Formats: sequence, structure tokens, C-alpha cells
Amino acid sequence: MNKQFWLSKWATNDIGFHEGVANAMLMKHFNQLCQPSTIFVPLCGKTVDIIWLMKQGVHVIGVELSETAIQQLFHTLKIHPAVTPIEQFKHYKGPLIDIFVGDIFDLTPKQFPRIDAVYDRASMVALPKETRIHYAAHLHRLTNNAKQLLISFEYPEKTLNGPPFSVTESEINTLYDPHYHITHCDKSTMMVNTTPMDQNVFILNPK
Repeated sequence: MNKQFWLSKWATNDIGFHEGVANAMLMKHFNQLCQPSTIFVPLCGKTVDIIWLMKQGVHVIGVELSETAIQQLFHTLKIHPAVTPIEQFKHYKGPLIDIFVGDIFDLTPKQFPRIDAVYDRASMVALPKETRIHYAAHLHRLTNNAKQLLISFEYPEKTLNGPPFSVTESEINTLYDPHYHITHCDKSTMMVNTTPMDQNVFILNPK
């Protein structure tokens, strides 16, 4: 999807992908990340998961294309951020939180501190197949192969128009196997219209 697609979603408040509560799979499997002090949340939007992570004492570092989403996030947090330009980004900073507003593919490792873990809930599935290849490789480089909690969706092909796109376990193995040991640790199924959609949870441990 191009940048304007997502910016228009936020501009029109067409954000059905936004969960109003912390993700159940995050809360269930967070301990498998081994008490990280910093977590990177790609394509973070204004997810309530960030609030939950901060309550665990975790320093959240995120990246999001829409400044509207991040302004709404800090409003919910009741934090008045320091906002500074950093190269192609606006950097929103507060206690236990740093968010870079801009394109994730412009982000470089020098722009943020060491990352202990990555929490990817529905970020990969927001991207079309050809972009997911570059995304997985970029995320590996950005975070120095940090451990990941990855939540993706899978449904019968051509039954729904993404995003979220369907990402199979086979594709995840292809993308991440060069650098990670991959464990499929949980699954739940929901109905979207009349289509069953599986929410799959993976733990990626660096090799």
C-alpha cells in the first residue's frame, strides 16, 4: 500500500484495525520476551498495547507514518511530548516512550538505542507481499536481530481484500528462518463477515 492510503485512513478515522484494548495474545505471551527493557513497535499507530507495555515498565520505541495517530496516542497517555526533527522524521519523546513519525524504511539503527525485543502485531500483515520481503530484512537490520513476538493473520486466499493481508506460516518461515528459530505458540480464530481468520502467534528467537 502507498503512504497516502494509510494517511487517508487516519485522516478519515477509518481505523477498524485499531483495537480499543490491549491485545490478549500480547498479555498472554509477553513473558516469553524475557523481561525486555526496550521494545520496538513497528507501524504502531495509537495502539493501546503501547500503554500496556509502558505499564510493565518497558521503554517503547515506535515508528508510525501518521502524525495524527501519534498526537492521539500522546493525548491518551496524557503526556506532552518533546517534538524534534531528526532527518526525515519528527521525534516524539516522553517518559518511557520514543516515537518516530515517518516511513519505517527511512529509519536507521543509529537513530535509536539498543532494542531488546520487537512486538509486531499486525504490522507485517498491513503490507503487501512484495513489501513484506523488504520489511522483514529491514526489521532484522534495524533491531540487530532482536527477539520478536509476532502476531499475524491467515485466511483463505481471495476471500477478503487486505489489509490485513493473509500471511501463511510458510511465508513467515521463509522470511525469518535465515536469522531466527521460529515457534508457532498460539492460535485463535475469529469470523470476519463469513470468513474464518486465524490469529497466529510466533516467537522468533535469534539464531
